Amino acid sequence: MTDAIRYEKGPDDIVVLTMDMPGQSANTMNAQYRAAMSRVVERLEAERDALAGVIITSAKKTFFAGGDLNELIQVSKADARDFYQMVLKIKDQLRRLECLGKPVVAAINGAALGGGWEICLACHHRIALDSSAVQLGLPEVTLGLLPGGGGVVRMVRLLGLEKALPYLAEGKKVRPDAALKAGLIHDLASDRDDLLAKARAWIAANPAPKQPWDQAGYRMPGGTPSSPGVAQMLAIAPSVLRDKTRGCFPAPEKILCAAVEGAQVDFDTAQLIEARYFTELTTGQVAKNMIGTFWFQLNEINAGGSRPQGYGPCQTQRVGVIGAGMMGAGIAYVSAAAGIEVVLKDVSIEAAEKGKAHSARLLDKKVSRGQMSAERRDTFLERIKTSDKDADFVGCDLIIEAVFEDRDLKANVSAAAERAALSDAVIASNTSTLPITGLATAVQKQERFIGLHFFSPVDKMPLVEIIKGERTSDETLARAFDYVLQIKKTPIVVNDSRGFFTSRVFGTFTNEGIAMLGEGVSAALIENEARKAGMPVGPLAISDEVSLSLMQHIRRQTAQDLSAEGKPVPEHPAFEVLELMLGEYKRPGKAAGGGFYDYPEGGKKRLWPELKARFERADRQIPQADVRDRILFIQALETVRCMEEGVLRSTADANIGSVFGIGFAAWSGGALQFINQYGIQDFVARAQYLAEQYGERFLPPALLLEKAAGNQRF
Repeated sequence: MTDAIRYEKGPDDIVVLTMDMPGQSANTMNAQYRAAMSRVVERLEAERDALAGVIITSAKKTFFAGGDLNELIQVSKADARDFYQMVLKIKDQLRRLECLGKPVVAAINGAALGGGWEICLACHHRIALDSSAVQLGLPEVTLGLLPGGGGVVRMVRLLGLEKALPYLAEGKKVRPDAALKAGLIHDLASDRDDLLAKARAWIAANPAPKQPWDQAGYRMPGGTPSSPGVAQMLAIAPSVLRDKTRGCFPAPEKILCAAVEGAQVDFDTAQLIEARYFTELTTGQVAKNMIGTFWFQLNEINAGGSRPQGYGPCQTQRVGVIGAGMMGAGIAYVSAAAGIEVVLKDVSIEAAEKGKAHSARLLDKKVSRGQMSAERRDTFLERIKTSDKDADFVGCDLIIEAVFEDRDLKANVSAAAERAALSDAVIASNTSTLPITGLATAVQKQERFIGLHFFSPVDKMPLVEIIKGERTSDETLARAFDYVLQIKKTPIVVNDSRGFFTSRVFGTFTNEGIAMLGEGVSAALIENEARKAGMPVGPLAISDEVSLSLMQHIRRQTAQDLSAEGKPVPEHPAFEVLELMLGEYKRPGKAAGGGFYDYPEGGKKRLWPELKARFERADRQIPQADVRDRILFIQALETVRCMEEGVLRSTADANIGSVFGIGFAAWSGGALQFINQYGIQDFVARAQYLAEQYGERFLPPALLLEKAAGNQRF
């Protein structure tokens, strides 16, 4: 059997350890690694006197990927003792390596993240390939974990508490040049030969190095937790952190605990503290939710899980964007960032130029921060051509319409663009609610029409919802999917329906918050409980951002369409509140100066004081848990309805779409995983209670009852 770590001693008595896990595209800290590292360390100790030093490198494209998530997601509370002992063994191997008495150098030839960076930290000297493809850091927190292989202990001792915390608690990753400036690595190399040559030279010049924390008279950079400056920072750190996590994410809090407690004791005791917190997080539910969704399901989507098979990969060359407002300008920016030529069209050149100026502003910020040269900015902007003529769409293989949510307007601009573009161009609408099958009737080739629903702000939001109309061909879907990956966004694929998936679920979130206000519940309670549940902002604040007038417009358009189709028009207790806010109180939202909130110039937004007098009633307050559950349950139930109706095509699309598109509580792993982790039967019982108390909209759909009866998960 091929060993996972090759041991090769050269004529210069330097041992090169090459990590190369058989049958894997990346090296991970699995059982194979642990056994191989155990053998390697024993051999190094046995041959110590005949060694000049050790170089650790990798045969893979990446240096080392970190913990084995297939293993970590399975660790249960019952496994805690065995898991804790196994973690201590990993730490012991790395500790023996750094205490070998011989120089150990990390020759970092690719990304070293998580466990990979922890191996590097256990080396006396770190040299990285000077390549933009190399990333270094400890992103465990993004999966609900903390660095368990000594990462917390060594980063704190290397950089000091204050400088180490962004890498640990925020999962900050850096490129080699930034890592050199920050003192994380010691040198850069131009290529693999240079990497190994520099490693050998350093070993020759430093025959008996020690880690900084093992040297006599070592003092922690910036001071220990008891020194005045650090103590002052730590006095406010927990409240700053709690404000960010709202108590939903245990990992950042446990990282702070492990870092601060570990900084007050010796190295070995700090390792035990780190291992205990790591075991607690790994066996907890939040890490399981986050690993399942943000690793396994996200990778499944990005690997093309929802893309039709049988169509070769397609690169979009020239995209036409209709409408240079906020959305159109954002779509132009992300397309140009991917190297695609863009034609940005509006009713006048002035309006189109205003849209292009959005890209210029974003790029100017990058230039001022030193992240981009002025030449690169100018080349980027040259890719965006502004226009007021459909004829300029000649040569476009993709057209994206991003005009106001009005069916007739969308139909006119799409038809005109189709006539000017390439004969096989894909025509897409960035509508957030209007059914794609209906919009497709405006164009000649309905099989080439699709929905591409972007989220605002486009440059920051990671998701695009692709909507397949009744006549959209699989080839068109494959091309749209490839475009979304080309612009470095995550695509979810849904079938056509009014509001699709994300807008439908988002609507239940805002409506539930507004309905509670109408019932007399305190606005502050609604907003605070939404954030404590894990939503990034409260339903009243986000309604102001979207604008109450736009919400009203969409509702009226829906009612008009449903009446024309002879279908019942849905009613909701939130609608009455919207009518009052717009009609009587003339408060349409943030852009108009005020909605549920006031927006004082130069000050922080605050809830409109009149809400208390006009809506709130002391005798209508409800338990905090009910407010929180109404907000989460209504979204999860609507997600189940989307699965039941065939709008959603996979659990992965549901979970990723709900978190990346709507901001559903990330700690839960998404709307369907929220139900799984709650327990299907318990979720049904709680939904039935909410239906009795607050309305039939909380009744569990048939699909959910079926799952509960069979005790099946989504």
